[in-house]
Amino acid sequence: MIQKVMEYSPSGSIWLCAFLTWAIPYAVHRVNRKLHEIADPPWKKEEQEESKGSRLDG
Repeated sequence: MIQKVMEYSPSGSIWLCAFLTWAIPYAVHRVNRKLHEIADPPWKKEEQEESKGSRLDG
């Protein structure tokens, strides 16, 4: 029974590639967000805070 399941399960390289399709975009997103926190000028940060508030007021 277990041998049949193992025959149909994906190989290790398939699992690795599946994980990387999630991990790489997630890492890029996190780095991009961190760069924006560090490098955005003060006027842009104020603008983003105002737009967040207006969306909440709805």
